[in-house]
Amino acid sequence: MAAFYFDSFKNHDSTPINDIIGSITQEYSKHHLDLKQQQIEAWKDSIELMKLTYKYLERFIPDVSNWSILYEYKIPRRAKRIDIVLLSGNLIFVVEVKNHQTIFNAHDIAQLEDYCLDLRDFHKESKDRLIVPILLCTDAENRSNSLERSEDYVQRTLFANKETIGYLIREIQNLLAGHGQPIQGKSWNESPYSPTPTIIEAAQALYSGQNVKEISRNHAGIDNLTKTTDAVINAIKKAQKTKSKIICFITGVPGAGKTLAGLNIVHNREFMTDQKEIGVFVSGNSPLVKVLSEALARDYVKREGESKPEAKRRVKTFIHNVHEFIDEYYDDKTKLPVDRVLIYDEAQRAWTKEQKNRKSKGLIKESEPEILLSIMDRFDDWSVIIGLIGGGQEINSGEAGLREWGKSIEEKFPNWTVYISPELMQGDHSTGNLTLFDTIPSGIKVVEDKDLHLNVCIRSYKAQELSRWVGMVLDGHSDEAKLILENNLKEYSIYITRNVDTAKKWLREKAKGTRRIGIMASSGARRLKAYGYDPYHGLRGDSSQDELGAWYLNPAQDVRSSNFLEIIATEYAVQGLELDWAGVFWDADFRRADGKWEYKQFKGTEWQNVSHKQWMQMQFILNKYRVLLTRAREGMIIWVPNGDSSDRTRLPDFYDITFKYLTSCGINEI
Repeated sequence: MAAFYFDSFKNHDSTPINDIIGSITQEYSKHHLDLKQQQIEAWKDSIELMKLTYKYLERFIPDVSNWSILYEYKIPRRAKRIDIVLLSGNLIFVVEVKNHQTIFNAHDIAQLEDYCLDLRDFHKESKDRLIVPILLCTDAENRSNSLERSEDYVQRTLFANKETIGYLIREIQNLLAGHGQPIQGKSWNESPYSPTPTIIEAAQALYSGQNVKEISRNHAGIDNLTKTTDAVINAIKKAQKTKSKIICFITGVPGAGKTLAGLNIVHNREFMTDQKEIGVFVSGNSPLVKVLSEALARDYVKREGESKPEAKRRVKTFIHNVHEFIDEYYDDKTKLPVDRVLIYDEAQRAWTKEQKNRKSKGLIKESEPEILLSIMDRFDDWSVIIGLIGGGQEINSGEAGLREWGKSIEEKFPNWTVYISPELMQGDHSTGNLTLFDTIPSGIKVVEDKDLHLNVCIRSYKAQELSRWVGMVLDGHSDEAKLILENNLKEYSIYITRNVDTAKKWLREKAKGTRRIGIMASSGARRLKAYGYDPYHGLRGDSSQDELGAWYLNPAQDVRSSNFLEIIATEYAVQGLELDWAGVFWDADFRRADGKWEYKQFKGTEWQNVSHKQWMQMQFILNKYRVLLTRAREGMIIWVPNGDSSDRTRLPDFYDITFKYLTSCGINEI
């Protein structure tokens, strides 16, 4: 994790420029990087400017000689390096240098802020320290700066040119001196760096030939992920050796990386043979397939210079739609799949036989679990199915759930050995309190393995207890929820407001760098239409790849981007995906009354009750909010409208009691 050059600021001043460049280029060559003369000239200009800066600062700051300076400090998650880092007594100056550039552009600002945010979140020696981003465009005109301390550890981005850089550093050092413990340069340079990739970043890394470990280092969640990967690989080897059929279920808390685990297994280069993956990765989550495919295509165009149509064609094999997979193999009962290992993401969402029959217009009469088992059962010797289970997240009618897998195994495929986590054996909050079997059927071999459960949330890397808190909120245990929030979620921001503009302002303040913000609501939140947010016309599961790609991937200035806070997404568009900061807009389809939750559907012009006889529909509504409340990596704000006493569909009582309950769960109002 060390920089290409590291020394005290004083030694840097007395060291010849060519010696410093020599040290940097030597490290450059070790990393097999393509070195161009233009890069050497840029280093020379930067070193000369930093020497002048030192001469200026030593006139005003007595201990500047004790500062440390670093060039080319690597940020693995970004696959980039910071141009210059200055470590003063207690501050971290992160300087992005644009030699001979005359303008400060948005792309450079976002890149610089990303570096600083990643240091804040993933760099051990930068934790709880003030980080000052400076964009140095050497030939730009003077630009005014806000010289005041920010509440965030990452300060406001400052703008300098070659004439003002020394003055700016001096002013900030004087303003912020004394905040925090002294920084030890050597320890900082060698500090552990433990990034947590988004699912999009992880997919891009795997597709480009990297191992996920290369962008995710020393994180408890990655250790957990490695154990799970090893457990599944061992199960595959067992099936090969014994010529048997195995179905393996991976469970985990929301955001624990179940999809990442599946992608890591099927696309990890360590497990490839003859440059071919060991299996096929399928998903019934259409938005996930579309967004990852779009992200991979864009990344491929950027890396390889191919056309977008060619890129889309190439990445199509990375992740498949499960319904297309079934269509390919269902009719011809003798056709063997190309791969002996099938990884099915969100297997609990497989369709029931009724849903499959309806969607196929009567041509298919079995449930998807039964169909997939029958397809993979065609091999004479061995085959493996790996089901990734997001318990408690069934959100649509026609989704079979866990029990359909258990039923199919028990009734039709008792020859399959079942590998299962203790959580799926017994049921807990991570599985929606559901189990694969009511009781273990006789004649079926079940192997229990604790490593098949991912218990560390890596989506919300600041909140490994988030899913448990959400579970308590939805189960009506406000006192327990409050304790979890106060004791275990101190670094994760959760707020609530009655004002939608306050919610959007809060989100915009979090949108530094390329961090993603966005607003979402239940698809049943139909009376948000009165406030200008109708989920029916928002981002949905059936939205096109272009629409989904724009929302998740386009820059903040694009009106189609999630960051623009104009298009609201439903649970169907966000399940399995994530944002950095989320706004959850709460409507009256899920409301508190008389100390319990009430479940509603808006039909025609009225809210209608969902009765206890419609228990599955009640579960879907509950799970919709579970999905919404577990999408954010860094924090969220919940907006509960005030309602309108003149509108019988938006009466204040529909919202006030819910708001009061949520605040009793420990959420602070702003």
